[in-house]
Amino acid sequence: MARAFWKGAISFGMVVIPIKMYVATEAHTLSFHLLHKKCLTRPKQVLHCEKDNEYFSTKETVRGYEYAKDQFVVLDEADFEKVPIKTGHSINILGFVEASEIDLIYYQSSHYLEPEEMGAKPFSLLREVLRKTNRLGVAKVTFQRREHLCALHPLGNIMALHTLYYKGEIVDHTELSAGKQELSASEMEMATSLVKAMATTFKPESYKDEYRDALKKLVEAKLKGVEVKPVKEAEPVIPDLMAALRASLENTRKKQTSRQPAAAGKR
Repeated sequence: MARAFWKGAISFGMVVIPIKMYVATEAHTLSFHLLHKKCLTRPKQVLHCEKDNEYFSTKETVRGYEYAKDQFVVLDEADFEKVPIKTGHSINILGFVEASEIDLIYYQSSHYLEPEEMGAKPFSLLREVLRKTNRLGVAKVTFQRREHLCALHPLGNIMALHTLYYKGEIVDHTELSAGKQELSASEMEMATSLVKAMATTFKPESYKDEYRDALKKLVEAKLKGVEVKPVKEAEPVIPDLMAALRASLENTRKKQTSRQPAAAGKR
């Protein structure tokens, strides 16, 4: 497990629970470097000041906020520590909401919360109450030089904290539309049957990044000098809706039937 990147406390009412926060996710994409096309050498990125005609390193930089055109106020590390806000070292719970109330579009990134030894009991109490009531703790916390809106929920023996977008960060979608469509009872019935036939349980381990695997194969083929032909995708054709639903339902049922003997044989 990685080291905790933030330490503070969960607070709600008069209760204070000292905790540690960990990053919960990591990307596994293949990384590519920018190279000089002529000799395949990685270029060095340098900072250049046009005013002084000087090259300099990141050590010679400061953070400045542009309050007017080409006018800056400079803040150093000590200044950021002085930001007058209560959530600098506290996950301040503002209230508890039904889990279904927060639309998925608001979720941003995930983190793990673990209690310090002295906060284990109140931490466990909060976790189990959230689990029992099926509620999330809506809170605010500051890290990475930003105050985050977030949601806390039980996760196994610990809790997870999900940062949320603020309302003003969600792009308005009201101008987008699918138009007014008349849906017949038979179409709704057939589509419902298809959804029910394809109903499953979410098992994260059964999904993998197929693009990443295919990209690795492409890299390996390039190393061996083997030519890889692109996959030809069929042009999308919108068939008769009912016919497409019926064919999809039949195909799904055939797949389920073909899996049953194999599943029975394993018992």
